[in-house]
Amino acid sequence: MNIKPLADRVLICPTPVEEVTAAGIIIPETAKEKPLKGTVIAAGNGTKDEEMIVKSGDEVLYGKYAGTEVELEGKKYLIMRQSDVLAVLEK
Repeated sequence: MNIKPLADRVLICPTPVEEVTAAGIIIPETAKEKPLKGTVIAAGNGTKDEEMIVKSGDEVLYGKYAGTEVELEGKKYLIMRQSDVLAVLEK
């Protein structure tokens, strides 16, 4: 797969949600919270007003309702504007 987001958009692979709690309780799919952390897979070039800060490989935090969910080759991704990214996690 080769995908290139346009302008100030980024393609993010969400971090998988844990399926079992510390107490060993299995959480059903419908009750799981959307992850708020993920890895940038691809980023656009930015716009004339806003340069692209995030880059491929960055771990980021984003808002709960940010982005649009897309499925590519059987895997779920989020595509969102750079302004929907709240922070870049530094290692």
